[in-house]
Amino acid sequence: DGVQEAVVNLSSERATVEFDPGKLVLDDLIARVERAGYGVASGEADLVIQRLADDNDARRLESVLRKLEGVLEVQVTYASEKARIRYIPTLVSQADLRRAVSRAGFEALELGGDAEDAEAQVREKEIQTQRRLLIFGLIFTVPLFLLSMGKDFGLLPAFVYAPNAPAHMSGMREAQPWFNWLLLALATPVQFYVGWQYYVGAFKALRNGSANMDVLIALGSSAAFFYSLPMTFGWLGGHVYFETAAVIITLIKLGKYLEARAKGRTSEAIKKLMGLRARSARIVREGAEIEVPVDEVRPGDVVLVRPGEKIPVDGVVVEGRSAVDESMLTGESLPVEKQPGDVVIGATLNKLGLLKFEATRVGKETALAQIIRLVEEAQGSKAPIQKLVDQVSAVFVPVVILIAALTFLGWYFFGPLVPINADTSNFTRALIHMVAVLVIACPCAMGLATPTAVMVGSGKGAELGILFRSSEALERAGKISVVVLDKTGTITQGQPAVTDILTDGTLSGERLLVLAASVEKGSEHPLGEAIWAEATRRGLS
Repeated sequence: DGVQEAVVNLSSERATVEFDPGKLVLDDLIARVERAGYGVASGEADLVIQRLADDNDARRLESVLRKLEGVLEVQVTYASEKARIRYIPTLVSQADLRRAVSRAGFEALELGGDAEDAEAQVREKEIQTQRRLLIFGLIFTVPLFLLSMGKDFGLLPAFVYAPNAPAHMSGMREAQPWFNWLLLALATPVQFYVGWQYYVGAFKALRNGSANMDVLIALGSSAAFFYSLPMTFGWLGGHVYFETAAVIITLIKLGKYLEARAKGRTSEAIKKLMGLRARSARIVREGAEIEVPVDEVRPGDVVLVRPGEKIPVDGVVVEGRSAVDESMLTGESLPVEKQPGDVVIGATLNKLGLLKFEATRVGKETALAQIIRLVEEAQGSKAPIQKLVDQVSAVFVPVVILIAALTFLGWYFFGPLVPINADTSNFTRALIHMVAVLVIACPCAMGLATPTAVMVGSGKGAELGILFRSSEALERAGKISVVVLDKTGTITQGQPAVTDILTDGTLSGERLLVLAASVEKGSEHPLGEAIWAEATRRGLS
C-alpha cells in the first residue's frame, strides 16, 4: 500500500520505487525490503564540524541532518566536534550532507574514508563472503566426493568395506558403519554452514508468499541429506547420498561467487565515467581565489581553469580565450576554440589559455552527470524480451516443484516396470530422480542471464564510448545493418598525426620536420603535439 511502481534489477542490484509520501516514508520501504529477506547498502561519513558552540548546536545539527531524505542515523558529538552519519548513497551524497551542514550555519571541515563508494564496498564484501564460503565448502566437499566415489568403485583399502559383505548387482560393496559417519561429519558443515543462506532465503520467500531459487536448492540438497540419515543410524539398509547434497551446495556456491564477481565488474564502466570528473575547482569568492571540492561549486560561482586542467562544471566563459579538448563528449579529436560567451562542459580538458567562466550547472545537473544517469537507467531498464522472462520466472519455481513431485510419484509407483537395479528400492530411485529435477532447474539461467546481459552490454558500451539510452535500444542494436556517422572525429584515432611533409625544395622534409618540431616542443595544441610526436617517432633531435 502506497507503492505506485517498483522496478528491481537483478544484475545492478538496485530497486527504483515510486511511492506516495503521504502513506509511506523511507524507513517503511527499508523495513519492507529487510522483511523480504534482503538488505539496503548504506555508507558512513565522518565530518569534522566547526563552529559548534554547545550541546544545543549539536542537537540542532542532528535534527537538520535527520530531515535529509536518505539519512538513516546521525550522531553529532560536541566534545569531539564530529558528526557520524549513516546514509543511503543512491539518495544522498556527502556533498549534500556538507551543504546541509553549511546551511545550518556550521562548517564541515574534512571527511573520513572512502564512504562515498558505499555500493562498491558492499559488493566487495559480498564477493569476499561468497569466496570464503566457497573455499570452506570445497575443503569438505572434495574429500567427501573422493571418498564416496572411491567406495562405490571399490578403490578404497579393504578395511573400509564390511567383511564378507556381498556386492550389489551394481558392483558396489557395503562399507563399515563408521564410514557413513565419516561422510556425515564431512557433509554437515557444508549443509548447514555453507548452505544456511539458502534455508534462510527459502523461509523468507515462502513467508512472503512466493518461491525462489533458494527453495529449489534447499529442497534438493535436504532431500539427499535427510534421506541418508536413517541409513547412517542403522535404521534402514541402503546407499547414502551425502556427497550429492554437499556437491549441490558447493557447485551453486561457485555459481554465486562468479555471479557476485560479474556484478562487481559491470559497475566499473560507471566508475570510469565518474573518474572523468575533476576532483576540485578553483573559484573566486569575495575577491579571493580559493580551491574547493567540485561538489561545493554553486551556480553563479566564477571558476578559473589553467592550461592542462579539467573543467570542473558546466558554465559560460566570461574572460579569456583557449582551445578545449571535448573529445570525451563529442568524439572530435580537434580542440574547440573558446572565447567569452561560449559554453564549456565539465570534465573536458582546457588545452591552451587561462579561462574564467561562470558556473551554470553543477552536481547532478552537469552534462557528465546526465550521461552517467542515462547509463545507470539503461542498465536498470528491462528489455522487451525480459517481459517474457518475467512471465516465465513468476511460475518457474512452483512448476519445477510440481514436476519434481510428479517425477517422484511416477518412479515410486511405476518404477518396478523399469528394471535398472534390483537392489535399489522404489523410494530411493524416486527420490534420486526428484532431486535431479530440482537440482538441474536451479539456478534459473534464463532469469539470471537476461538482466546480466543488459548490464554487461550497456556497461561494455559505455567503456567503449557507446551510450545506450535504454535496454530496448541495446536489444534492437543486434539487428543494425547500416551505421551512419555524422562527423569524422568518431571514426579516427582520436588525435591528429603527421601523414605527409611537403617542401618547396629549399629544405629536405626531415630538416623541415626538425625545425617545426623544435618550435612546437613546448606546445599543448594537438597539431603541435602531432608534429613533435612524428619527430620523436623518427628519432630526430
